Amino acid sequence: MIVTDAKTGRQVASLPIGAHVDAVAFDPAMNLAFSPNGDSANVIVVNAGAVDRFMTVDTVATERGSHPIALDVLTHRDVVPALVAAKFQVPALTPAPEPPPGIGNR
Repeated sequence: MIVTDAKTGRQVASLPIGAHVDAVAFDPAMNLAFSPNGDSANVIVVNAGAVDRFMTVDTVATERGSHPIALDVLTHRDVVPALVAAKFQVPALTPAPEPPPGIGNR
């Protein structure tokens, strides 16, 4: 995943992600970017918490071939459709709630 400053065009980060990516979703309220990787059968979750500081915070397993994504900014759920055993499924990824102050970081 290449992160670019939209104002300057400068590349600010490069993170490894999986294979066959068609889209990325960004949740501005959670400062999280989601990269669904169809051939790798996962979604990489990247924290965009600070300027020029991006880090992978989770890898969520999906079905092989699941690479489109939709984000509901009201519920903070990402939807990654999948075809499992010839049946269409739509699993939703829901980020864990933030821990109370002083308990840890995401």
